[in-house]
Order: sequence, then structure tokens, then C-alpha cells
Amino acid sequence: MNIEEYNYDLPQKLIAQTPLKNRSDSKLLVMDKKTGELQETIFRNIIDYLNPEDILVLNDTKVIPARLIGEKIDTHAVIELLLLKNIEGDTWECLSRPQKRLHVGTIITFGGGLLKAEVTEKKDEGIVIVKLLYEGILMEILEKLGTMPLPPYIHEKLEDQSRYQTVYAKNVGSAAAPTAGLHFTEELLEEIKKKGVTLVYVTLHVGLGTFRPVEVEDITKHHMHSEYYVLSKEAADTLNNAKGKIYAVGTTSTRVLETVRHNNDKFVPCSGNTDIFIYPGFEFKAIDGLITNFHLPKSTLLMLVSALSSKENILNAYNYAIKHNFRFFSFGDAMFIK
Repeated sequence: MNIEEYNYDLPQKLIAQTPLKNRSDSKLLVMDKKTGELQETIFRNIIDYLNPEDILVLNDTKVIPARLIGEKIDTHAVIELLLLKNIEGDTWECLSRPQKRLHVGTIITFGGGLLKAEVTEKKDEGIVIVKLLYEGILMEILEKLGTMPLPPYIHEKLEDQSRYQTVYAKNVGSAAAPTAGLHFTEELLEEIKKKGVTLVYVTLHVGLGTFRPVEVEDITKHHMHSEYYVLSKEAADTLNNAKGKIYAVGTTSTRVLETVRHNNDKFVPCSGNTDIFIYPGFEFKAIDGLITNFHLPKSTLLMLVSALSSKENILNAYNYAIKHNFRFFSFGDAMFIK
């Protein structure tokens, strides 16, 4: 499976730089996963495609202000760290730039010493393991010193930091937002519940696995970095008793559900790290459909949605979206693959 099969040309002007004023005003492209048939509507009309007894599964992870700009304590060279995953205690896996300036024992200082990071291990692909040194509560310090880790294709400043969080964000730990959920308002979720649709929450802390580019020609050789997930007993019980269809909100929710079902003959309460890589040929055991954004060319997320339908159907839908000026990526419009 060649990476170029998942490439497409996207005009720069269609990369959404800012969120819409109202979350649910986004466009929605509804696609039949079997036939590829398309319907265009507005996101708040998602309710019309959901039936009583269906289950909507949302990722309640909360993004931390994970991007830190500091300097080496000895040379004052500027260093950027992106906190990816809390390994244990104050030990974190980070993406560093430039990594070549860092060595085991290097100390980076942030905010005039309010926070320090000591490099304890160097890995491949810009990854370093650091021990954070501080006094007080880490999340309060990050709120002061860190910024939201917006993707590199977003060049405009985000005036309201909460717009890079879902309205149901709860469990702190993500290095990126589960962006399919950004389209929901509290009012829309209430309407969906009133229709008889059950909302189920899972947690996957988005890290390098979700947004790392594929750099191998044969996609089957790509290595996914692991990300931490939780499926509660309440969620597992609800999913096992599903009478309607199970729809995942986002590729992150999908990865949690498929990880659990591929490891067990039913949904079981569990937590751990998943490096599941979903691409065409994958057998879906957990979900019937997916609400998702439009993904980057040659990305693992584009491969995941292609696996749920077909590469041909997905690329046809993307061509439609480009022709009809849909907005792409994190702050862009949405698809419902059903």
C-alpha cells in the first residue's frame, strides 16, 4: 500500500485558520459508507441522521497548554518542548526542537525558572524524556507559561483558547484536541439526548500517534506511537447493551473502541496504551459510523476513514468538499460516514 495513494491536492485557502463564531454552523458532508452517496448540510442537522437508541461516543480528553518555549540554562539557546504524554509522576515524553542541542542532563528553564525540565533520555524523531522541576501545581504553572499546541498549518492567533477544547472536555492530558467534537454545542448535545440518543464518554489523550506524519513509502511499515486511553465500566455496559447503532465522534474515540473490541469479545472496562493503526483491510468490530473532520493528505487519519468506507469513496468526497469550498483540518468542516 503506497503512501501516494492517500495524497490529494488541497488549495491553501481551504485550510481553516480560525473557528467559526458558532461551533455547529460548520458544514457537514454526509456519506453512505457503502455507496459513497453524498449529502451536504449544516452540522447542527446531524440530529436528523441519528435515531433513538443510537449511541454517540465522545472523547472527553482536555488539551493542556502543552507548548513551552524556554532556554538552555547554560547557553541560553531557545528550546521548544511539546508535552506529549505523562509517563509517571513528573516524567514526560516530549517533542523537542531543536533536539540536536539537547543531551542527557541538559536543563531547560521556562518563565525565569518557574518551571525547569531536565533531559533524562533522548529518542528518535525529536522525542526526549524529561523530568519537570517546579514548586506548586503543574497545571497552574502550565496555564501561566504554556500555549495551546495548535497544529503548524494554523498561522493565525487563537483569541479564545477555549475554542480548541470541546464543550465536554474533562480529563486533562491531551497534546491536541479531538477536533471532530469541536462542532458540538451544549444545546445540540441536549437536543440529541432528548431524541433518545445515548451519549457515552471515553478518554484518549491525543499524542504523537494521532498527528505524526507517515514517512515510509509502504504504509504497513508505519509505526504508531502509543496513546493512553480509558473505557469506564459504565461506558462498557452501555455499549454492550446497544440496541441502535454505535457512532464514534472522531478517530480518537474510534481507536479506543476498536482497541478494546479487538482485544476482547465484548466491551470491557480497561485502560492502557494503544498503538492501533487502522488502514484499509481493517475489520471494524466496534463502530457503525463516524463523525470526523477532513484530514491531511497522506495521514494515518485519512487511512482510517478510508478503511471504514473505501479509499475511492473518501477521495471522491474530498474532491466534492474542495469543489464546494468546505473548510479543512482542525477548525474546518465535518463529515458523517454512516
